[in-house]
Amino acid sequence: QVQLVESGGGLVQPGESLRLSCAASGRIFSAMGWYRQAPGKQRELVATISRGGNTNYADSVKGRFTISRDNAKNTVYLQMNSLKPEDTAVYYCNVNDILTMRGYWGQGTQVTVSS
Repeated sequence: QVQLVESGGGLVQPGESLRLSCAASGRIFSAMGWYRQAPGKQRELVATISRGGNTNYADSVKGRFTISRDNAKNTVYLQMNSLKPEDTAVYYCNVNDILTMRGYWGQGTQVTVSS
């Protein structure tokens, strides 16, 4: 059974930083990533990382956010710097089973950027 445990969200002021973590268990995972959903908006991709370390970012976060992973710990991280109010959203971890390619979602963690 796959379990995802997210942590690291919170309330910060514009320009500050946060680091999100998502620890996955139960499978070996290929792609891992982060998505976000702001109130009244659709869920959108933030960043993904392959098992080999190839990354992909939304244009809105390029240069500010960095995704990384530790395969030994089955954990994916999102370092968020220079946060803006428009980054406010619930952030969801997503992972894919390397054998079945089935996707799994975390429970979400709230990130609020406000002065």
